[in-house]
Amino acid sequence: MNKTCIVIVGPTAVGKTNIAIQLAQHFSTDIISADSRQCFKELNIGVAKPSSEELKLVKHYFINSHSIQEEMNTAIFEQYALKSINEIFKKNDIAIMVGGTGLYVKTFCHGIDEVPKVSPEIKEKVIADYEWEGLEWLQKEVEKVDPLYYAKGENKNPTRLMRALEVKLSTGKSILDFQTHNRKKRDFDIIKIGLDMPREVLYDRINARVNVMMQDGLEEEVKSLEQYKKLNALQTVGYRELFSYLEDDISLEYAVQMIKQNTRNYAKRQLTWFKADEQVQWCDVDLQQVLVKINL
Repeated sequence: MNKTCIVIVGPTAVGKTNIAIQLAQHFSTDIISADSRQCFKELNIGVAKPSSEELKLVKHYFINSHSIQEEMNTAIFEQYALKSINEIFKKNDIAIMVGGTGLYVKTFCHGIDEVPKVSPEIKEKVIADYEWEGLEWLQKEVEKVDPLYYAKGENKNPTRLMRALEVKLSTGKSILDFQTHNRKKRDFDIIKIGLDMPREVLYDRINARVNVMMQDGLEEEVKSLEQYKKLNALQTVGYRELFSYLEDDISLEYAVQMIKQNTRNYAKRQLTWFKADEQVQWCDVDLQQVLVKINL
């Protein structure tokens, strides 16, 4: 049979980690995480990282592999994941990928367009201007210099808007000129499985998990990271809200309420992203159902 990667996706708190570990044990193989925050060794409770016991059960790649002070993006993840899967395939015909970062999964499966490097000076100026002037300024700048991207792109996503502005200022061309949308053909098969459950059950799980995070010491974890709160890695649900609490902007009760609300909103966005992928086969959070869908 061809080498095969089974990709487990779905919203946060649905139970992807547990199913992935069961699958890895079933096939005697390893797991590659596709989570853009669990790779950071400094982040633990707030990113729902697998427990130390779970990490002992199965080898995980891209967990505790980087520091929040290191650069991380889809291109870096693609290189890391492809190197990792080649290591797994040396000893096994099957690998497991699991995670809810849609862009990372898409990049792993289909590749990423090559966009020219931007000079550090331009990048730093765009970031500094955005931090000083805010999102509305950034939107107007992109609309002015690259109206085509503004019309088609995600004009409420500051990271992508800054990237579009950097490329335009650096090359004189729209970032759209570098996006071919040609899918790369991987030399292994990919089976995508989506996990879902009734919305009210998922939201109850999210709310309960946030309560457990707070009991486990999320506030203390966030306090220990306060000096790094400007880093991109910490612009994350669970951390942003508690940073606001520590700055006396909001109460602790309201911060916890907002973590739950923002996590539920994030789960909605994840479902919208993955439901748009026709290759994803959906099922309940049940190992036997997943194995039937995989059909290996």
